[in-house]
Amino acid sequence: MHVERTFIVNRPIDEVFDYLSDFENTQEWDPGTLETTRTEGDGGLGTTYRNRSSFMGREVELTYRTIGFDRPTFFSCQGTNKTATATDTMTFTREGERTQIQYRADFEFHGVVKFIAPLIVKPKLSALADETIEQIADALEA
Repeated sequence: MHVERTFIVNRPIDEVFDYLSDFENTQEWDPGTLETTRTEGDGGLGTTYRNRSSFMGREVELTYRTIGFDRPTFFSCQGTNKTATATDTMTFTREGERTQIQYRADFEFHGVVKFIAPLIVKPKLSALADETIEQIADALEA
């Protein structure tokens, strides 16, 4: 399951990349994030984060690892726990002084959850993606 959105923000590409690739900032731009803390690394490839989020009334914790980091054009971070793997991928393109962001979130569910997720989770993902890009734009343009 995945959602994908492309949008433009009125900020330079370097600033956009630096802000979004610091995954501790998810508290400001990800509607479900309650807390994200860097647990290891310098912010680049291989850096790990502990993320606590709320989704559909449940609190979940994932351990994220930066799996793609090519400043200032590409960032990807993958989170795992026993029931899910979530991968956030962002591609950045310079548009003069603005930046186009292509945001994609992929979700893979494990165990029994993989059978019910398409029925329960999938319908909520589109609305969550819309809210996420709105919050990213608001955070970057504030």
